[in-house]
Amino acid sequence: MDYAVIVESLPVYGEAALLTLRIGAVGIVLALTVGLTCAIIQVFHIPVLRQVVAAYIELSRNTPLLVQLFFLYFGLPKLGVVLSAEACAYIGLAFLGGSYMSEAFRSGFEQIAPIQSQSAQALGFNRGQIMRHVLFPQAFSYAIPALTANVIFLIKETSVFSILALPDLVYVAKEQIGNDYTTSEALVVLVLFYLVILLPISLLAALAEKKVRNVYLGQ
Repeated sequence: MDYAVIVESLPVYGEAALLTLRIGAVGIVLALTVGLTCAIIQVFHIPVLRQVVAAYIELSRNTPLLVQLFFLYFGLPKLGVVLSAEACAYIGLAFLGGSYMSEAFRSGFEQIAPIQSQSAQALGFNRGQIMRHVLFPQAFSYAIPALTANVIFLIKETSVFSILALPDLVYVAKEQIGNDYTTSEALVVLVLFYLVILLPISLLAALAEKKVRNVYLGQ
């Protein structure tokens, strides 16, 4: 193990980590937005859209992200739609993650007793107020463990973006191994950077879950 090689490569991996974090953050925000929208459509049984959402979830969850990226980056140009590699990464994460986030939110909504919505209606709340003040806070608190697992899953899925020639962590590691043959050093740094990214997310999510449950569920 050549520790000098590890130290020298840290700045390059640092830049790659920032790219990984940026793509992951934007993709996760988009996935949460898509997921919450789909969950609301399912919870309120909105006609037609509910069937569309169900079809989207099945398509998204049953096709690999790699295949989705191939379609976005190599397939769409055949139809006259050209997207940058980074745009494909955002869309790919949002498309895949939205279905998983939707199921997490839907599971959270289903744990709320119907009497709560009925009581809010009796008090004169409209549908939007019921969602904002009664249903969503509780559903979110129930869904935090699943949402956290999905966030970690999506960040790990960014490892496939190297096929788009995006200089993320995996791409940099592959380049270092191919150019310098320092396989052990590259893999050690790669693992360390993923741990640095993912461990704080897990810890913060655990603290957030505890706080949210104390506030909204009294647990």
